[in-house]
Amino acid sequence: MAELNTGDGGGGKGGKVRSKKQNSKVDLTAMVDLAFLLITFFMLTTSLSKPQAMDLSLPDKDPDPTKKIEDTKVDENRTMTVMLGADNKMVYYMGLLATPKIGPKDIAYGKDGIRRELLTQKKAVLAYSTALGKPKNGIIVIIKPTKKSNYRNLVDILDEMAISGVETYAIVPEFSPEETKLIDKQPE
Repeated sequence: MAELNTGDGGGGKGGKVRSKKQNSKVDLTAMVDLAFLLITFFMLTTSLSKPQAMDLSLPDKDPDPTKKIEDTKVDENRTMTVMLGADNKMVYYMGLLATPKIGPKDIAYGKDGIRRELLTQKKAVLAYSTALGKPKNGIIVIIKPTKKSNYRNLVDILDEMAISGVETYAIVPEFSPEETKLIDKQPE
């Protein structure tokens, strides 16, 4: 049992004779129990901050490295390539770079930039796929970050994929020489 002693009441030698006082004791058991109950309550009812993470599906590691990987053929009318460069520069084009359907064009981040273009092209690709009789085939976005682009730009473009509802996208670190010239070109 926890107690708090406040000292004894009787005095030493000499002087007047006084009646001996009882020691006053304060029982602290109830206060300690209450403190532990409050600590337990707040520990159980407080929600801890959860780390923010984005789901990213990666391909399985191939168990046989000697086996040749077959290239997947994709309809060029469904592909949009977004290249991320230094100083928040972003260039996109639709189709192949040699014969682009749209672009290549510099574009900004945000709702009036890449998001609007993604939504526009997503509608156009769905209309194209529906005309071919495959209405579930949507747009495919190829994201190509350069070594000079920063991590924030990659996260921003991945956020734009989630916001605009693009389900199929890939991060490809390889650049053709033409793409390298295009992304490194200084604006005039």
